[in-house]
Amino acid sequence: MHEVASQPVVAPPEFSGPPQHPVAHPRDPWGWCLAIPALFAALASVRLAIPSEPFFDEVHYLPAARALLEGGEYMNREHPLLGKALIGLGIWLFGDGPLGWRIMPLVAGTIAFGAAMRALWHASLDRYATLAFGVLLASGFHLFVQSRIAMLDIFMAAFLALAAWGFAAAIREPETGRRRLALTGIAIGCALGAKWNAIPLAMLPGLAFFAARLSAGRRRLLTSRRGIPVPGVSLLEAFLWLGIVPLFVYALTFLPGYSLGTPLRPSPLAGELFPFGLVELHGEILELQKSVMAPHTYQSTWPQWVTNTRGIWYLYEYADGAQRGVLLIGNPLTMLLGLPALVWCMVTGVWRREWAKVGVGLGYAASLGLWIVAPKPVQFYYHYMMPSVFLLAALALSLADLRQVERLRWLGWAMPLASLGFFALFWKVLTAAPLDGPMSFADWTWISGWR
Repeated sequence: MHEVASQPVVAPPEFSGPPQHPVAHPRDPWGWCLAIPALFAALASVRLAIPSEPFFDEVHYLPAARALLEGGEYMNREHPLLGKALIGLGIWLFGDGPLGWRIMPLVAGTIAFGAAMRALWHASLDRYATLAFGVLLASGFHLFVQSRIAMLDIFMAAFLALAAWGFAAAIREPETGRRRLALTGIAIGCALGAKWNAIPLAMLPGLAFFAARLSAGRRRLLTSRRGIPVPGVSLLEAFLWLGIVPLFVYALTFLPGYSLGTPLRPSPLAGELFPFGLVELHGEILELQKSVMAPHTYQSTWPQWVTNTRGIWYLYEYADGAQRGVLLIGNPLTMLLGLPALVWCMVTGVWRREWAKVGVGLGYAASLGLWIVAPKPVQFYYHYMMPSVFLLAALALSLADLRQVERLRWLGWAMPLASLGFFALFWKVLTAAPLDGPMSFADWTWISGWR
């Protein structure tokens, strides 16, 4: 009988109690991400049906939406169809009147608002920055004004915000990464189908995935499923979700156009021309985009957007029984404070490897850079809406850093409250409220470029 070799007795480790500095796990502010957009929607719905006649660029997009509903001629040919189809959906649901014209932009603006907050939360896990961003975005003027007018930009913004939310959440929660990347690709395709201005931002998720996977140094770059940004998803699969799916969805957004046209002027999207008719149409869209040469009273340049020195009066006339106005400028406080905040985010983001900060900086650069190089000679301040969203996100993240300095902690809420104060000050010319008279515009045109 063999003896069993004796084993050394190892004493169990002593229990040392909980760690002295437990890892912080900030609570997800999902409730606030519902409540603040709901309040935004309620405020944006005030006098939504005023003016009762089309104003500013509604005169271009409403006839195009009606043509989609009636199967008529393909109008407003310089833009894709999805935004106009969504305006048409509002008309179909609520009638061909001011509520029907503007209800879908209001829905899209509310979605853009909530999705942008969720994107910043998943990117930063900073509860304060997410809530401050919500306040700054609600009072930043751009999103509010565009949510109240039947134009295409707000639909593009909604889908881009959904794409940003999906991509940030895929990185933060890789166990659901595949599904979220697929949704990101669908949202990108819809954003492109609303307006081509989405192109530079539509490219960022795919480029970010490629750069992150390349930095991981995997031997099998294309097929490895290991490493950042979404473990479990290969670069080839990411190309499917972020490259192929968006293009496929974008092509699908043209389906309503196949029923357009007349016997004398058939639609360029007629079924027998597919797929070459769709390709040919894009050449026409590009030429139409470059052909707008006539000067416009409210045209502006990107340096004027950055400095908030050139606005647009969407409306200033006697309408619905009173003198009324709708002015698009940026919030005079946050549009300027956001500029040093962008610099701070880029510098500290790269230095500390805080990728949420780097992301908002790159988003701002990409969305503004389009208009620096775009071959479109006549440009307008509403093109700054997407850059302004990233600008305000950078300001929120910078204020979160300021809160770490005890003597500056008060700025964390003073700035958002001050932004709300400017929003209240301009309330009448953000919501087409009755004004005192024809010269009332002087109360808000503090500089000549706002006249």
